[in-house]
Amino acid sequence: MAHSRWTRAVCALCTGCNNLGVGPLTSFAAHHEGDRRTAEQRAESLALITAAVRAADEKLAHNIVVLDVAEQLSVIDYFLVTSGRNARQVATIAEEIEAATKKATGRGPEQIEGLRDATWILMDYGEVVFHVFLDETREYYDLEHLWSGVPRLDTAAMVHASSTRS
Repeated sequence: MAHSRWTRAVCALCTGCNNLGVGPLTSFAAHHEGDRRTAEQRAESLALITAAVRAADEKLAHNIVVLDVAEQLSVIDYFLVTSGRNARQVATIAEEIEAATKKATGRGPEQIEGLRDATWILMDYGEVVFHVFLDETREYYDLEHLWSGVPRLDTAAMVHASSTRS
């Protein structure tokens, strides 16, 4: 598997810090200077996540969940977690998400992992990360339980908003 920011060191300067991808640092203040993202950046993240939710719904993804992890992970706003019944559906969901986010925001993922076996496809857009699982793999890793303390977005409202505009 290719190295991504997920495989790099976690901040060693402060207890409980979840900043990923940090390198040699000169000071705590310099490290945490850019932690809070602007309203404009959060709006772009929301546009990405909304396009992805709608795309996943169109491909009949199971149990679409959006976790707002911005308070816990200063460099990531949202996780989308969803699944499909078989590897073919998982790959199709990921392809549709990539096409929809590109159309809606002009952005593609910085990195995609897991396409070969399509049991867990991770699509890294920087501040937004999409996890598209095979049902059994999702149940095994249970990300929603690991992140049970974070707010969830109303995905039904995102889907409904798109259908009322059509």
